[in-house]
Amino acid sequence: MAENIQKQNIDKEKTDPYLAPARMPSSVDRAVRSFDPDDYAIPTRKQEDWRFTPVERFEEFYHVFKPSGTTTISVTSIDGSTPPQDQVSVSTTDIMQEPFGTVLKPNDRVSAVEWASATASHVVVLQGEIEQPILIRITGGGLQLDALHLVIVAKERTYADVVVEHTGDAYLTEGVEIVTGADSHISTTFVQEWGTTSKEVGNQRIHIGPGASLRHSVVTLGGDAVRIRMDQEFGGEGGELNMLGIYFVDPGQHMEHRTMVVHNHPNCKSRVVYKGALDGAKAHATWVGNALIQPSAPGTDSYELNRNLVLTPGAVADSEPNLEIENGDIIGAGHASSVGRFEEEELFYLQSRGIPEAEARKLVVRGFFGELVEEIGVPSVAGHLMEVIDRRLSKGESEAMKHVLEGN
Repeated sequence: MAENIQKQNIDKEKTDPYLAPARMPSSVDRAVRSFDPDDYAIPTRKQEDWRFTPVERFEEFYHVFKPSGTTTISVTSIDGSTPPQDQVSVSTTDIMQEPFGTVLKPNDRVSAVEWASATASHVVVLQGEIEQPILIRITGGGLQLDALHLVIVAKERTYADVVVEHTGDAYLTEGVEIVTGADSHISTTFVQEWGTTSKEVGNQRIHIGPGASLRHSVVTLGGDAVRIRMDQEFGGEGGELNMLGIYFVDPGQHMEHRTMVVHNHPNCKSRVVYKGALDGAKAHATWVGNALIQPSAPGTDSYELNRNLVLTPGAVADSEPNLEIENGDIIGAGHASSVGRFEEEELFYLQSRGIPEAEARKLVVRGFFGELVEEIGVPSVAGHLMEVIDRRLSKGESEAMKHVLEGN
């Protein structure tokens, strides 16, 4: 009798995958992973990964092209000096030469097009305890189509901060691969301050070594249309990932950020926190956060949060957190998102302390970003970002923002 019951349970598991979730195909298993652009359809709004995207604004990046080579890249210490040569190696390699293409595979058509279009890979290798942050400056040279591929490798037990700054005008497809070695502690901060007519599609693929930690920050403050997707995996037990995001969207701009965190090893931790402010008609922001906890990842601790502050009427924010759990033996997993106006309780508190309403509203917006800016952990970058945010808020003196900052 017992044998018959056991056989019936096994048969039932085969037909009902929810009784054996470890056998269910995860979203990552179902997703196409290929270096060939033809393995992906041309993006449309009917596709899940593109349903929030104004696909017509990125159509330049859907087919392989010859890059213009107008985008330049330089590597220095944050103060402009030459990095220590025994700790920072900078080189350019041919396509198909390692470490190019060693971190995951492209995950959509535009990332495969970048792979097929790029002609070289810029490689930055870090080792040891590097005192000054390393600055990688990427400068657009015009609105001709270009492709750029960057690989950042941190060797075992490396301690370093890396800032990747994007400025100028560009139509750029950018691929980034980040590899952190065992027991390394790295921060990477990507700042997009493109010109107002620029476009970027970015794809970042991240591998975190055993016992390593990565603080990965993305700050998007410029460009006509920007779409950045980040996919990550752990390479061993005890890894930690902290993903921070800040974006400020002006009228007519589209800024889109997509994160994919895969817990595939035991006792790893991840935090994803993205915050954005939208100002003006047709300002459009999209954040899609995905977290997957695989059967091989007991002891996982994961959380993701997105908050959007709408400053003026006519702005639209899409916010979609997704959590897929295939392992019940975890510390915790959760997500939250919100889209809203000013916090009235905060305004009331400030006004009760004698602060005029208009100034109180400005303080609330600054406070909305302030903690996250400080968490980036690079003082010179944090100071610069707060200056940029203050300049954006100074538009409250104009008619476009006055009715909001002074109340409706």
